[in-house]
This record gives sequence, structure tokens and C-alpha cells, in this order.
Amino acid sequence: QVQLVESGGGLVQPGGSLRLSCAASGSISSVYAMGWYRQAPGKQRELVALFTSGGSTNYADSVKGRFTISRDNAKNTVYLQMNSLKPEDTAVYYCNAKLRTRDSVNYYNYWGQGTQVTVSS
Repeated sequence: QVQLVESGGGLVQPGGSLRLSCAASGSISSVYAMGWYRQAPGKQRELVALFTSGGSTNYADSVKGRFTISRDNAKNTVYLQMNSLKPEDTAVYYCNAKLRTRDSVNYYNYWGQGTQVTVSS
């Protein structure tokens, strides 16, 4: 059983900062990719930032220069440092990992429960 547990969401004023964390736990053999998506009310879920299998990063254009994804491989944890937050960043942020468990030869997608980020004055 794999669990992704997120933390760090909340209410922040425009221009402020938040740091999200996501820890993957369980019988994990290998992590192919891990990162963050978000979903605003009435909109589709979208990629925010992601570590790919080769260790490179992908960012949504809307967050480049403001958000930074980092990771601790030993802890199977990723972080999202969000600076210069804007009201349009308001959404539920979901952690996602494509990983393989010790009893599987295939990689599967796993999602966290989501954490609310609200940017408002």
C-alpha cells in the first residue's frame, strides 16, 4: 500500500509564500516521476511542477520563476516552494508519483488527497 501525504497548504496574501511537502510511504521499489498538480474550481487538473525520471524538472509556464520543486530521494519526498503567490494560484494542490512497488514490475500513478492553497487579501 502506497500513500502520498501532503502538507503545507493554507491561506496567504498575494505576494506571499508557502511551502508544500509530499512524502511517499509504503513498499516502494522505484520512483519514476514525482511532482505537483493543481485544480482550481471549474477547471481541469493541470501540471504545476514535476521531477522526471532523468532528474530534470518541468514547470507550468504560469509558475516559472516563482515556484521551485525540490526533493529528498532518501525520504521519497518532494517539496514545492511557492513565492510571489497570486490569486490565480488558488487551487487544490495534489501530489503525484509514478512509482513501482516491491511486488510489481509495472509503474503506476498514485495521488495524494490534496491540500488547499488560497491566495487572497
